[in-house]
Amino acid sequence: MSGQTPTPTPSPEPSVLPDVPIDAPACANDAGSLCARVFQYTHASWLSRSADAIVTHAVTTIVILVVAVVLRYALHRAIKRVVDGASSGKVPRLLRPLRDRAAASLREAAPQVIERRSQRAQAIGSVLRSFVTLVIYGVAFTLILGEFGVNLAPIIASAGILGVAIGFGAQNLVRDFLSGIFMMLEDQYGVGDVVDLGEAIGTVEAVGLRVTTLRDIAGTVWYVRNGEVLRVGNSSQGYSVAVVDIPVGHSADVDDASELARSAAAEECTEPEIAGKVLAPPEMLGVQSVTAEGILLRLTVRTRPGEQWAVQRAVAGAVKSALDDAGVPAPTPFGAAAARPRP
Repeated sequence: MSGQTPTPTPSPEPSVLPDVPIDAPACANDAGSLCARVFQYTHASWLSRSADAIVTHAVTTIVILVVAVVLRYALHRAIKRVVDGASSGKVPRLLRPLRDRAAASLREAAPQVIERRSQRAQAIGSVLRSFVTLVIYGVAFTLILGEFGVNLAPIIASAGILGVAIGFGAQNLVRDFLSGIFMMLEDQYGVGDVVDLGEAIGTVEAVGLRVTTLRDIAGTVWYVRNGEVLRVGNSSQGYSVAVVDIPVGHSADVDDASELARSAAAEECTEPEIAGKVLAPPEMLGVQSVTAEGILLRLTVRTRPGEQWAVQRAVAGAVKSALDDAGVPAPTPFGAAAARPRP
């Protein structure tokens, strides 16, 4: 009937858990919610109120960690592939025509070049892997802190101030580090090379980012900071040269003495213990100097890296014996002493 007032429909009452205590959080009244479930099992109000946020942040944190680990693994794998390629002597496609036209001498030196390049690639690869790990985990840690509501502005500002302070207070350390990186990139020297670093001369035993370790001929170990190295003289890169100076008297025939010395050196270089260290036949350069005592002849032999001293000693001994057998006069006072009659 039109005169009757419609009866209002009663609104449904919210579902309330019958066993929820009075001090329970409001979210615990929602049946089926995560808050209600956590409160039902733990009866901890603070944990129930934070359950949704904890789960959300935990999931985000796990995702960040998984992405960081996967990204680190992928980059480390890529760096390893590049390092292995450089160590195995693979040539890029663009450079293969140049390799095919390379000289025979370069092809013969390929094993030494590959070994040296392998050592340098391993060192650079180790540095790159450490740098990638530091950057990825650092970014992941910062994102996790931001996910939990930590204000990153003071942290970033403090890191910037700390970086400036370290830059001013540790200038030598930064210089040593950068110098070590450039030394490895430029392949100035490597482990096993005989180098002259100014204050120290010896064989390189270790090359670090901050310090290079040398051992001299007396067995003393020298630790040289990379930032203090102003010049490098490498006696073991590419090839070496054995220099043999031959003193003779003024009365000696220079041409005959030179030919005799060259022949003796060439014969010595064919010996089994020396032949493997020599790259080219001996070359007689001729008269090096003329002094009051006598004439100095110079002979050179191109050798493998680091073998010049062994070849120099062997050739010098052979030349000396050949000159003595041929009666070539020695320079004074040795010649005068030999000519003086014995009592």
